[in-house]
Amino acid sequence: MKLFRVVKATICYRCRLTGAALVVPVINYWWPSFPPEVSRQAFKKLIVPEQRTLWIAHNAPYFLYLWMTQKWLPSSAAAMHHPEIFSDHDMEVIQKMMAMPRTIENKSRQQGIYESIHRDLLVAFGNWEFDLMNITNPFPTNEGSVHIWQGYEDRLVLVELQRYLSKKLPWIQYHEVQEGGHMFMLVDGWTDKIIKALLVGEEASPM
Repeated sequence: MKLFRVVKATICYRCRLTGAALVVPVINYWWPSFPPEVSRQAFKKLIVPEQRTLWIAHNAPYFLYLWMTQKWLPSSAAAMHHPEIFSDHDMEVIQKMMAMPRTIENKSRQQGIYESIHRDLLVAFGNWEFDLMNITNPFPTNEGSVHIWQGYEDRLVLVELQRYLSKKLPWIQYHEVQEGGHMFMLVDGWTDKIIKALLVGEEASPM
């Protein structure tokens, strides 16, 4: 499973983008507009192996491959599917998925670990060339909308920073799923709710 999973729901009408829905989009703890204390406190909530991996991806990217392939210490908890990164709700989703027939195995890693997991880390947590908080509304005349969907119990993408981001960019429609973890969208019905909110503005009922 990739470290970050951004699901975009877009509708093209006459070749024009009319909306985007981002589900648990990645947060870079080193984005300059985050207050240092807010970012620091959120970072400390990650389990230690994940903290080490993200720190290396940001501060010493040339060592990331060595770190991810060494055997002495645990590296990325997300890449290794460490149970501590999953909420109770995530574990229920995983159990249901394991009981289903598996027609596609490890599809997210078909290009190899480096091209999937390692490159995701480098892109997500490296130095960005722009400040996300300076992005302007891509739909200034309300011809479309941007939505962020976040699980309150998510242990990989933390809710505190998503809340801060949505407050700084008020044109984003922020949806917080109270009992949702990182994988809440895989629960039956949630994909439909996300699409309906994007297309017709129908608010999803609490989980």
